[in-house]
Amino acid sequence: MGPELIPIFGMLTGIVTTGLFFWGVIQVARSPIGQALGRRILGRHGHTEDPELLAEVAALRDQVDTLQQQLIETQERVDFTERLLARGRQTNQLSEG
Repeated sequence: MGPELIPIFGMLTGIVTTGLFFWGVIQVARSPIGQALGRRILGRHGHTEDPELLAEVAALRDQVDTLQQQLIETQERVDFTERLLARGRQTNQLSEG
């Protein structure tokens, strides 16, 4: 073993170390921990569908639908009132003029 083998063993050590590092990264990525990290990075937290949470969301949606319907009815009433007031003003102007 001469001094010319030292660089070769150094390169082989680097190649083996790099290979083991990437093998370890792949093994961690395939594990449940790696998959959870991947979902977290993508923004999917992997929550299971909680029945209580789904019921609460459904109730909130129903409340929003009810509020939207009430708002539509209120807007129609305001429009009707504005038309009545405008008609009253027109009749007052006609009777004065």
